[in-house]
Amino acid sequence: MEFVQKDRRGNGLVAKARGNIWRNIYAILKPTFERATGQLFTAGIKVLVEVSVSFHELYGYSLTVLDIDPSYTLGDMARKRQEIIRQLREDGVLDLNKELEMPLLPKRIAVISSATAAGYGDFSNQLANNTGGFWFHTELFPAIMQGDGVEQSIMQALYNILDREEEFDVVVIIRGGGATSDLTGFDTYPLAAAVAQFPLPVITGIGHERDDTVLDMVSHTRVKTPTAAAEFLVARMQMAEDALIDLQQRLFQGVNYLLTSHKELLLRLQARIPAQAMRRITEGKLYLVNVRHSILQRAMLQVERQKQRLPKLQPLVMQANALIEKKRLQLQLLEQKVADASPDKLLARGYSITLKDGKVVKDVSALKSGDEIVTRLKQGEAISIVK
Repeated sequence: MEFVQKDRRGNGLVAKARGNIWRNIYAILKPTFERATGQLFTAGIKVLVEVSVSFHELYGYSLTVLDIDPSYTLGDMARKRQEIIRQLREDGVLDLNKELEMPLLPKRIAVISSATAAGYGDFSNQLANNTGGFWFHTELFPAIMQGDGVEQSIMQALYNILDREEEFDVVVIIRGGGATSDLTGFDTYPLAAAVAQFPLPVITGIGHERDDTVLDMVSHTRVKTPTAAAEFLVARMQMAEDALIDLQQRLFQGVNYLLTSHKELLLRLQARIPAQAMRRITEGKLYLVNVRHSILQRAMLQVERQKQRLPKLQPLVMQANALIEKKRLQLQLLEQKVADASPDKLLARGYSITLKDGKVVKDVSALKSGDEIVTRLKQGEAISIVK
C-alpha cells in the first residue's frame, strides 16, 4: 500500500511512503478494524498505525504495519459526519423533511432498495400480510445499497420518484442485512441534502441498530429494519382506522344523546299541549262571546235607527215597488219575444236548419257537390251528401 499525507487546505500531497502488511498480521487487523469502525479497510481512509521502518538499497525505505488504532479512524469518521451535519444545519435543510406532515393514510409507497435484497422481500411480505387487512401500493425504484455506487444510485432513484411525486405518499429507503462497513455510502453530504429537501416524507430502515447514519438523521422517520418500516406504515393505517372508529362511536353517542334530548323535549311539549289547547279554546270562546255581544249591540242600534227612519222612507218604498212591478212586466214581454224567436220554436213548426262544418247554410251557392251537410229537425238530425 501507499501512505500519504495531504495538505488540509489545498488537499495536495505533502508526503508519501511505501507500506506493507504481512498476511498473518493483515488477517487479524482487517476484521478487527472493520468491526470497530464499521468502515471498510480500503483506500481513502485515515488511519493511525504502529509501524517499523526499514530501508532497502534498491527500493528505499518502507513502513511495515504492526498494529492499527481504530479509535483514530472512528474520530475522523465522526468528524466528517459532524462536518456534514454542521453544513446541513448552516444551509437550513437539516430538519426540512422532518417538518413535512406524514400522510394520515400512507398507502402509495415508493421503495428505494435492491430488488434482490432480503430486506425488500421482508418489507413487501409484511405489508401484504398485515393483520389489519390494509391495502398498500408499492413500487420499487432499484438502487445499489452497498459499495461505491450507493450515493449516486439512491440519488438517481430519488430523481425518478420526484418526476412522479404526485403518485406517491411516502418514500421508503431500506437495506436488508449487509456489513456495517457498507454504511459509509449513507454518510455523504449530497445524498443527505437530497433526502432532507425531498418533498415527500422519507422513511429509512437500513438495518443498522448501533449508530444512526447522516441519512437517518435527515429523514422524516428512522426505523431499524425494513420490517420495522412496514410495521410503522401499518401502524399508521391502524391509527387512522382507530381514529375513524372512535369518531364513529362518538357520532353514534352524540346522535343518541340528541335523539334522547329531543324526545324528552317533545314529551314535555306534548304534555303541555292539552293545557295550552284548553287555554286557547277558552280564550277563543271568550273572544267570540265578546264579538257576538258587540255585533248584537251594533245590529240593535242599526235596527233602532232604521225604525226611526221608516216613516220618512215609506213614500219612496211605494214608488220603488211600482217601478219594480213595471220593470217585471217589461221583462216578461221580453222573455216571451226571446222564446218566440228561439230556433226550437221554429223547428217545432216544421222548419229545419242546415249546417255545414258546424255553420248555418244561408245560401245554396255556398254548397258544392260532395259536401256533407247536417239537417237539424225538431227530433234529431239527418246527414246528407250534396249531389
